[in-house]
This record gives sequence, C-alpha cells and structure tokens, in this order.
Amino acid sequence: MTTRLLKNARIVDGTASEPTDPMNIVIEDGRIREVGANAATDTDEVLDLAGLTVMPGLIDCHVHVIATTADLGLNASLPDSLVAARSSVLMRNMLMRGFTTVRDLGGADRGLQQAVEEGIFLGPRLVICGKALSQTGGHTDYRGPYDNRSAAWYDQSLGAMGRLCDGVAEVQRAAREEIKNGAQFVKVMADGGVSSPSDPIGYLVYSIDELKALVEIARNFGTYATGHLYADEAIVRALDCGFECIEHGNLIGDDTIARVAREGIPVVPTNITYDLLARRGAEFGLPPESVAKVADVREHGLERLEKMHAAGVLMGYGSDLLGGMQTEQSGEFPLRGRYIPADAVIRSATVDAAKVLRMEGEIGTIAPGAHADIIAVEGNPLDDLELLTGQGAHMPLILKGGEAVKVASSLR
Repeated sequence: MTTRLLKNARIVDGTASEPTDPMNIVIEDGRIREVGANAATDTDEVLDLAGLTVMPGLIDCHVHVIATTADLGLNASLPDSLVAARSSVLMRNMLMRGFTTVRDLGGADRGLQQAVEEGIFLGPRLVICGKALSQTGGHTDYRGPYDNRSAAWYDQSLGAMGRLCDGVAEVQRAAREEIKNGAQFVKVMADGGVSSPSDPIGYLVYSIDELKALVEIARNFGTYATGHLYADEAIVRALDCGFECIEHGNLIGDDTIARVAREGIPVVPTNITYDLLARRGAEFGLPPESVAKVADVREHGLERLEKMHAAGVLMGYGSDLLGGMQTEQSGEFPLRGRYIPADAVIRSATVDAAKVLRMEGEIGTIAPGAHADIIAVEGNPLDDLELLTGQGAHMPLILKGGEAVKVASSLR
C-alpha cells in the first residue's frame, strides 16, 4: 500500500479568507488518511510544498466532454470513434488545468466514464447524466425548420448532447433508460437555449405533467432532476415541479433568488461561455442564429451572480464551453472574481461544488477520508484568481486519487 506525505501545505479551499498554517497531509491508497500540523509517518514518498498554496482538486459542475465543436448539430453527426478520441483530449486537458472531477450535463456515457476509471483515458472523475432530455423543437433538437427527418438516432450517437422525447410515457421511458445506462442524475432542457435553432430563451418547453413525471422517475431511482433554465418563469415552473438544481439561471428574479436560498436549491452559473460566445462564437463554429441569442442572457447573468451571492445561494462552478472554447474553462474564476469575493469563487469549485454533486466529504475538501485530489499553486489564489488559469501553468502538482498526474521537477 503506497503512502505519500505532503509537508508544509498551506491549504485554501474557499472556506476562509486566508490560507491555513502549514499542515502535513498523509495519503494512503488514494485517500487522505490524516491532516494536521503534526501528521507524520514513515511514508514511501515525501513532497515538501513550502511556499505553495495547496487546494482540493477543482470541480467543474457543468461541462460537455463530447462537445468537440460549438456546432452541436454537426457534432451529433460525427462518428462515435472520432468523438471519443477528441473527448479523450478534452478530458486530459481539463485534468491538467487542475479539474479532478467534472459533472457532464449531456452527452458523456458510461463508456467514457469507464475509460477514465480504467486509466485508458486520462481525465477527471466523471459524473454523468447520459443524454439530456429535450422535447421536439427544443434545446438539443438541431434539425431546424426545414428538416423533419427522425431524430431517433440521437439516442445512440455519442456526439449528441441530448435525446428527444414527448409526452409523459416517452419522457418516463427515456429517463428510466438513461438511468439504466448509468446516468447518476437526470438533466432536462426545461427552457429554450442558445445553441439550438428552434427554441428562444423563455420557451416553456415541456408541459407540467411531463416535468413532474421526470422528477418522479429521478426521485424513485434515488436521484434528482436538474434543469437547463434561463427565464424566471421557466425556473419557477421547474421548481414547482420538484427540480432540485438549476443550470445557468441568468434571468432568475429577485423573489426566486430568495426562494432558492431558502430552500437550499443549488444554482450553477456558467458566465464564461456567454462572454466567449459573444466575442468568438462564430470563429468556433456557432451558427449565426445562436450567436444572436447570447446577448439576451450575457449581462443579466453577471448581475444576477452578485444578487445570488448576497442572498446566500449555493452556487457551483460551471463553464459549459464547447469545442475549441474549452481552453477557457478556468476563465470563470477571474470573471466571477470581478463580482464576488475570491473565497466564494474558490468555494464554488471545491466545497460547494461537492454539495452540488452530492459528494460532500468525498471531493472538494482536504480532510480524512476524502479522495486525495490535490493541487498545489504557485502563489495565493485568494489574492489572484488568475493563478488558476493558464492551462495549469501555475500548478506544479496535480494529484487525482493519490496518483501524480503532474509533479514538477522542483518538488522531487
């Protein structure tokens, strides 16, 4: 059984405004065994982290590892083998940015998850929903107004972010099938979206009966439903139907902010994607009609971020980037940092993100029993969130499950 000692670790996890005093961290069999000023034992390896800031591995609560291009209609038609190969590169790059766990919100399947678990693909721990569920003409229906061919093939295409299902019986079957296939929660397109052609923002897609049926299936399987949601009316409707998480939430109203804070409903803002889509969406393959939708949600999302923080809403870190834009995954850190305190931004990718994923104590923390997902950073991110950007350039150490993904020669 391999043991490793990390010495002189000044820990930052977003729960305090300053790093801790130097701590020792003992890692055994992929888990953290002990943390403390005097924690020490005979170990197989010792790394001295004096002068560095030590953090839990970062968590991105909203990614699409199969989104190899921003043109999601094209992505859905690509061969599965090509999508898997490109996804392996996207996931490896995420890990090398310090993201040791990511929550995929549509597309990644049990096969990709297993490839990471078996070490075939190098990437973050994957938490998946399988295919997102959408109705005909909704988000993830990429056919456009002149194409009425069947989209049934979406169900089996690795490059398709979602699948189409209409009516209570169909949505029940689709939800059950995704969970049977390995989905750990249910993702529902409960509002219109930017990347699809037929559904404006604020489009009240599924019926109330359909939404309630989806929630019932998720709960009966011991999990939850989360919704792709922008408009306040759509968010309230989803909450009334029993949804337990909100993705995006750019147009959420003040009363609804108070409600989600009171009820403990997590929100996962994804502001970096709108910032990039507005500036460079066409360059990365986003169709013109989708670029035109971005302005509807871009500025509101940042203003709502401040209000949600002030109200005490549980917020997870999310990027939601597509294709070549995924290199900007860490850009959400400094972007949020212009509106809310740095410790809150970091917490959204550590302790609070673990709560969103319902994995408290397992990830997002440096504590006994947790997975040994640990990064070391040159400098103090509480003072400069840009240290978490740069494709991991400021991270001389990245551990996932106790295994060294990256160790700078200066630490050996």
